[in-house]
Amino acid sequence: MATSAPRAGDLSATLQLLRDGRPRTRAELATLSGQARSTVAMRVDQLLSSGLVAPTGEAASTGGRPPATFAFNPAARVVLAVDLGATHARVAVTDLAATVLAEHLEVVAIAEGPEVVLDLVARVAHDLLARTGRSASELVGVGVGLPGPVDHETGRPTNPPIMPGWDGADVAGRLQELLGPAPVPVPVLVDNDVNVMALGEHAAEFRDVDHLLFVKVATGIGAGIISDGGIRRGAQGAAGDLGHVAVPGGPAVVCRCGNTGCLEAVASGRAVAAELAAHGLAASTSTEAVALVRAGDLTATAAVREAGRRLGSVLAVCVSMLNPSVIVIGGSLAEAGEHLLAGIREVVYRRSLPLATQHLRIVTSRTGGRAGVLGASTMAIEHVLAGETLDALI
Repeated sequence: MATSAPRAGDLSATLQLLRDGRPRTRAELATLSGQARSTVAMRVDQLLSSGLVAPTGEAASTGGRPPATFAFNPAARVVLAVDLGATHARVAVTDLAATVLAEHLEVVAIAEGPEVVLDLVARVAHDLLARTGRSASELVGVGVGLPGPVDHETGRPTNPPIMPGWDGADVAGRLQELLGPAPVPVPVLVDNDVNVMALGEHAAEFRDVDHLLFVKVATGIGAGIISDGGIRRGAQGAAGDLGHVAVPGGPAVVCRCGNTGCLEAVASGRAVAAELAAHGLAASTSTEAVALVRAGDLTATAAVREAGRRLGSVLAVCVSMLNPSVIVIGGSLAEAGEHLLAGIREVVYRRSLPLATQHLRIVTSRTGGRAGVLGASTMAIEHVLAGETLDALI
């Protein structure tokens, strides 16, 4: 009887059992999957031929010939990870375990438009591939984070407020074109930068946490929501847009969205810098505000702590609604460290119910500036190694 072709996702299910890096035998895989040994053997042979799985030696014998063991081989292919912010582009090449092999940070304004920025990304990508000794044919996926709302299904920005010229831009199509011709276009996944950062922080530092809120405090303010272990984007991809929530009792500062008293207008890095400049201090960016805090300036320290309190008043509502286990604070203003966290904690723990805060941790990002590229890599890898995409790759 002819062996039937594996169903879409069969290979992926077998590969997932090996992605923890632990060597296993065919018999162990059969036991874990509940499938027949012959079926598992066929899938392992396919994965071995693709290079995604590699032999690792032999297991201890229980009598007779020792069985061979196999493990996931993350070096088999590479992924391109792109983190675009208001004023920067960080590009990295990673393996299939999201380990960064090479990266480059470039200062560029997102307002330059998609043609300029994506051309730069493609040039850097080719340079990084050459630096790592990998060819474009080994590239199996691209992940991109953009600083604005994104339709995740199409990868197109949707009315992004700080990205003139990007509305509806075919980011995926343009990058596929720039990265070179291929028989099958490399999958390009695009999402909001804070969602991508949440994925990166979760995968790299909090993999055992099912409920996490990542908050980026920089030029703007936004949040990425991990719930039940997965990212939550909302109906139109606008979930987590904390920056335009009104701060209870906050000053009536006009926001760029047209409303007054928005969190972004009174607690972002730009807002703190503007407040310090009004006091005669040399601060025009959040980075300069943080530098003043680190230098011990009392006015800057007080301003950052007050920004934390304002942020905390909004996050207290999020804690009651979402009940996260961990809130991670990232972005340039988070580099002020405990001064910002102290203001946040002061209000969150006071305003939220004890049940919701009993085990709640509020911490700064542990991935530093890499949360975006780690998340972009993770997003691409999970897509490539799943279901029909993996079947097509093999």
